[in-house]
Amino acid sequence: MKFLVFLGTVRDSTPPKPARLGARVAAAILECFANRYGEHEVELVDALDYPLEPVFKPHFAYAKGRAPSGLDELAHKIEAADGFIMISPEYNHSMSPALANLLNHFGSSLFSYKPSAIATYSAGQWGGMRAAVGMRTYLAELGCLPVSAMVHVPKAQEVFTPDGAPQDGEDKEAWFHYFARTLSQLVWWAEATQVQRTKADPHKLVGDFKTAPSQRNAP
Repeated sequence: MKFLVFLGTVRDSTPPKPARLGARVAAAILECFANRYGEHEVELVDALDYPLEPVFKPHFAYAKGRAPSGLDELAHKIEAADGFIMISPEYNHSMSPALANLLNHFGSSLFSYKPSAIATYSAGQWGGMRAAVGMRTYLAELGCLPVSAMVHVPKAQEVFTPDGAPQDGEDKEAWFHYFARTLSQLVWWAEATQVQRTKADPHKLVGDFKTAPSQRNAP
């Protein structure tokens, strides 16, 4: 199966220090995934690699073949994926606006009927858990329902080095065991939904909302 890991931060400056704290968490989760679930394919999608236009225009609003190549390529990756890991900092008790902006460029039909996992982090003591609460609602509306277990990494700068290795005194296996609680649920649900999608195309059971509100409004 194929999984996409979305790193939802574009903050690459100091202060606050250290810059790109989320990259440490992403590297650790990617290593854990490869270590525990090596039979599956996993790829990082870094929001910093997608400098989007100031005027918002979603991928599906472009005429066929006219969307920016970066958006087109990512749309194909999302459609081909079997599950998603969403990594976000907490800004004002909410998820990263950069992550929401990137995800909002794509219709829910690309994400739907596949599971997701939530991983948050912070430089402080709460590990981004307040952002995770809102992400549950957001991801459910996007159609990639999040699994129940979540990852929270408080004081991430004290836990992982810039390359995702554990800082001195941190137990790597203990962190991998913690991550695996969430990742195992994700893989289980991804396998289940993959099998079910081969039995019944969900997009034929429930039509996608793509052009007009009448496609989902009550009579």
